[in-house]
Amino acid sequence: MSDKKVAVVTGSAAGLGKAIATRLAQDGFAVVLHDINADNLAKVKAEFDQKGWQNIAVQGNVANRADQFRLAEEAVKAFGRLDVWVNNAGVESVGTFLSLDEAEIDRVLGVNIKGVIFGTQAAAEQMKKQKTISKIINACSIAGHESYEMLSLYCATKHAVRSFTHSTAKELAQYNIRVNAYCPGVADTPMWERIDAAFVQHKGYKPKQAWTEFTAGILAGRPQQPEDVACLVSFLSSPDSDYITGQTILTDGGMVFR
Repeated sequence: MSDKKVAVVTGSAAGLGKAIATRLAQDGFAVVLHDINADNLAKVKAEFDQKGWQNIAVQGNVANRADQFRLAEEAVKAFGRLDVWVNNAGVESVGTFLSLDEAEIDRVLGVNIKGVIFGTQAAAEQMKKQKTISKIINACSIAGHESYEMLSLYCATKHAVRSFTHSTAKELAQYNIRVNAYCPGVADTPMWERIDAAFVQHKGYKPKQAWTEFTAGILAGRPQQPEDVACLVSFLSSPDSDYITGQTILTDGGMVFR
């Protein structure tokens, strides 16, 4: 087994996932890049290769269990071990709950809930074989601590991720696997551009009105940047967090207080 630690980051071709993968590479991890979008994934891999960061790229759909187990297999095949698994991939759903149809429900639950479950299963099966402390880190949200109008389905999935993080931390403790989650606030990513557009469509907001309202009360005085989230994931991936498990940690600049 190599001495170099290995991290898998799902949905790492854009947004928060790319920032997390970048930070872990800077921290010295060999990184397994992953995304459903092959073109975006290829671009990020080229950036990593140019910087000399050890990596592989695996395309896949987190909502597909076989894809998740294949992702773990590819990581071990390339690097011989698996130390950190970041269940980052997620999708938003914005609109009234009355407008939700079965296809939308299946789409969002598939990525945000099944994706975390399958990723955790795939990671745990490998990590159980290893003697070192391993980390599974889930993407939760302030929407896992609070419930917001127009985001009912998204909030429901993130509440599920929060509970799943607690339960799996208890089940996996005997294998020295720590399970935690990061809970971002309002980050300047393409996802929030889509949320803002949906408020325009469904609520008659002006462009950027939702963004302005959600960010106005942030105590840190600015919207979140992807790097802010990456800093927390870096800590949760490091030995400094070895005594932390079962926690869903808010990183929102001061929006939600729990």
